[in-house]
Amino acid sequence: MDTLIQLLDLTVRSAVPLLLACLAGLYSERSGIVDIGLEGKMLGGAFAAAAAAAVTGSAWLGLGAGILVAVSLSLIHGFASITNRGNQIVSGVAINFIAAGLSALLGQAWFSQGGRTPQLQKVERFNPLELPLSETLSSIPIFGPVYRDLISGHNLIAYFAFLMVPLTWWVLYRTRFGLRLRAVGENPAAVDTAGISVSWARYRAVICCGVLCGVAGAYLSIGVSAGFVKDMTAGRGFIALAALIFAKWRPVAAMWACLLFGFLGAIEIRYQGVALPLVGVVPVQLMQALPYILTVILLAGFIGKAIPPKAGGVPYTKER
Repeated sequence: MDTLIQLLDLTVRSAVPLLLACLAGLYSERSGIVDIGLEGKMLGGAFAAAAAAAVTGSAWLGLGAGILVAVSLSLIHGFASITNRGNQIVSGVAINFIAAGLSALLGQAWFSQGGRTPQLQKVERFNPLELPLSETLSSIPIFGPVYRDLISGHNLIAYFAFLMVPLTWWVLYRTRFGLRLRAVGENPAAVDTAGISVSWARYRAVICCGVLCGVAGAYLSIGVSAGFVKDMTAGRGFIALAALIFAKWRPVAAMWACLLFGFLGAIEIRYQGVALPLVGVVPVQLMQALPYILTVILLAGFIGKAIPPKAGGVPYTKER
């Protein structure tokens, strides 16, 4: 039971940044803006959050800095893709290169630690929260350990990530903003005919994307870690994009997809180098490749036909 709870706890921790980035991509792609740059925005947000927290001594200011940088990168992507009608794939790839290069360069220039930020103290990070009655209820069989060790003990950003799932569902399917967002991604000409600005709707979508990517990056650098290290996102943005396709651009399905990828990440962390019966010691490289192997398998056709928004990746030109 303890082993299972520990594995599920690692699953949740691994899934949080994936879930935030996946929901970020959901907002952007539902509006018709393909976003390959999730990885770069997360990386930029992670660096900015750790650097600001190290300088100011405040985790909240670090979170704000991470969101600000990620939103700035999103607006650059929006300017290239929406205003100038550029190629959205190329713009997203450029964002990834910019974030990877600048985070390492500025980290070395500011802190002279090989691209790292200084080790953060406890007050400069988001620390685990102990929910009410977690110790009191711990003696109850099954429920007690699950509540104390699995539900309780995560930081504020982790709870925010899972709260964003029903909130995103409500925004997309129960609000005027969500209706317009989905309509812009499916038929921007009809939205434009109704007197709604396609560009403004898409800009708001990429801003939402930037906010969530910034929070995801901050979770990595000032939530589960005590500082920034070079390339610390380690491909999570691309896995989040795969999870979004796997979930067919739906928020609740996105949560389960991210938990699945998080479970594989937890297995990688817990069982790398462990000897298994009839197999022996599993190579560390194989365990690290598990999430990517699953990505290829799932996207090869095991998820059925995933139909993206009809206007996804297509720049909109206003008819005269």
